[in-house]
Amino acid sequence: QVQLQESGPGLVEPSQALSLTCTVSGGSITTNYAYWSWIRQSPGKGLEWIAHMAFEGSTYVNPSLSRRTSISRDTSKNQITVQLSSVTPEDTAVYYCALRGPDGGYRSWGQGTQVTVST
Repeated sequence: QVQLQESGPGLVEPSQALSLTCTVSGGSITTNYAYWSWIRQSPGKGLEWIAHMAFEGSTYVNPSLSRRTSISRDTSKNQITVQLSSVTPEDTAVYYCALRGPDGGYRSWGQGTQVTVST
C-alpha cells in the first residue's frame, strides 16, 4: 500500500518561502496515471487544492496560487516538493500530500504537516 509522508519547517516567517516535501513509499511516483497532489486546510476553512504532479511529470497549479507556487519532483528519492513564496499568515494551514487516481478519487493521504506563518 502506498504511504505518503509530508515534511516541512513547521514555522515560517511572513514574506519567506515555504518548502514542503512528500516522500512516497510502497509505490513509485512515476506509476501510470498516478497524480500527486498537495492540499491544505486552514483553520476554520475547507480543503484547498494547491497543485499536482502527474506520473509523467506534467504539473498543474491552482490559478489562485500560481504566481507564487511551484511543484517539482525527485524521482531518485520518490519525492514531490511544493514551494510557496511570499507567505502570509493566511498560508497557515495543515498541508497534506495525497494520491489521486485516474478516476479522480483520492486513494491515499499523508497525515499532514502543520505550517504556521508568524513572526
